Amino acid sequence: MNSSAYCIGIDIGGTYTKLGIVDSGGGIIEHFQIPTSAYKRHTDFILEVQRILTPFIDKFGKSNCLGIGVGAPNAHYYTGNIEYPVNLNWKGIIPFGNDLEQVMQLPVKITNDANAAAMGEHKLGAAQPFAHSIVITLGTGVGAGIIIQNELLLGKDGLAGELGHTIVLPGGRYHPGSGLSGTLEAYCSAPGVVRTALEKLEQVGYTSLLSQWGTDEITSKHISECAQQGDKLCLDVFEETGGLLGMAMANFAHFSSPEAFIFFGGLSGAGNLLLNPARKSMEAHLLEVYKNKIQVLPGALPESDAAILGAAALVMV
Repeated sequence: MNSSAYCIGIDIGGTYTKLGIVDSGGGIIEHFQIPTSAYKRHTDFILEVQRILTPFIDKFGKSNCLGIGVGAPNAHYYTGNIEYPVNLNWKGIIPFGNDLEQVMQLPVKITNDANAAAMGEHKLGAAQPFAHSIVITLGTGVGAGIIIQNELLLGKDGLAGELGHTIVLPGGRYHPGSGLSGTLEAYCSAPGVVRTALEKLEQVGYTSLLSQWGTDEITSKHISECAQQGDKLCLDVFEETGGLLGMAMANFAHFSSPEAFIFFGGLSGAGNLLLNPARKSMEAHLLEVYKNKIQVLPGALPESDAAILGAAALVMV
């Protein structure tokens, strides 16, 4: 990348989309956010992206732009399509990469949003020291990017790493987006944690600081804040959530032998409230040969930066 070159990274989340213009040194020089859920059609969303980005592309020079990298749920790296996304309004097979390229008249590469975040952490964040790592995103959903020998694992369709949809409790909680029951995402995503807390609020013997909010107002951030104040219900929520997460991590470790798990996303802001029980549970479910070898770390990049930089890295030269 020469000094005047730049690229664009777009992180499409279930709730918000973050956009950034990234310079040759990997710095984000412009940063934007739009509500993904406000756009019922992907074509309207793309027109909004065009409206936001065009003044800056004109400012920095279209000829200096290497292209646009996109991280999105269920994005197919090889076709540029977003296929049957669970947490988006857009359904079916969406030719997002091709449509964005046609509107913007710039090269576009696309991958799973969690894979993009993993590349950001791998190249610039907490996963830098490791040739083998799994980056897990805890937000509206549970995503993962798997790095093996410094390469992102993509699989046949570019969709490898959907660890959030692995089953942790057979016959367990139904996940309406995927149609599956008992998945990791049903319990360890931000909505999953809220649901666990609401279930506990209905149980006899629990009182909680959460009762100051209506049941439709409680967020995972509220649960984290109350846990930090010693609220027993909220501490129990994180203990149970971490237990399931750690069991899943042990399963993941058994198939890829990572040096580290890196966590980021809104829910990971709970820090050791979640990671300590996850570490404990992981170690309890590991074969002896894997024990005490795998680090569990928070991401080093701000949440938005990791995904934007990872997406931008797709088109960096």
